[in-house]
Amino acid sequence: MSHDRSKHPPLRPEIERMIRVDQAGEFGATRIYKGQLAVMGNRGPDSAEIAGMAEQEEGHRARFDAMMAERGVRPTALQPFWSIAGYALGAGTALLGPEAAMACTAAVEEEIDRHYSQQLDRLAETGDEPELSAMIEEFREDEREHRDAALAAGAERAPAYPVLSGLIRLGCRAAIRISERI
Repeated sequence: MSHDRSKHPPLRPEIERMIRVDQAGEFGATRIYKGQLAVMGNRGPDSAEIAGMAEQEEGHRARFDAMMAERGVRPTALQPFWSIAGYALGAGTALLGPEAAMACTAAVEEEIDRHYSQQLDRLAETGDEPELSAMIEEFREDEREHRDAALAAGAERAPAYPVLSGLIRLGCRAAIRISERI
């Protein structure tokens, strides 16, 4: 589908960056869950929950993919890297055990909640992009549910939880900044 400029005016660079980074984040989340499920299969105590979260993330990614195509926004050039990194993060934390997999989910979703909240604040300032605002708000609520489910499933009992969580959150913040621009 080509970009129909009559339907949408040219996007401000800031809005293009929002859409690009959000699609990259949702794509990365799908890869994290694929990595976790590849290691845990359906044997883990939280496998069904992880599969449900993965399905939601696939839906988020598909909606951002459609928005990108409709509005002519290019994806991040780093998508192949995020694919490998996300899968490795998911598989690596799952190898540490179910609680570490949940710690990964809690940390990622905490950063995404923070990121989406900042975007919603910025969009509220401008008053434009109601479609994007509504989508981000809906997805933020899903991400909060994922975080809360991960915490309820024992994320904080993971080995070295504060260190693991801090490193994952730092990585997420770096990925967000890089994907906005590249």
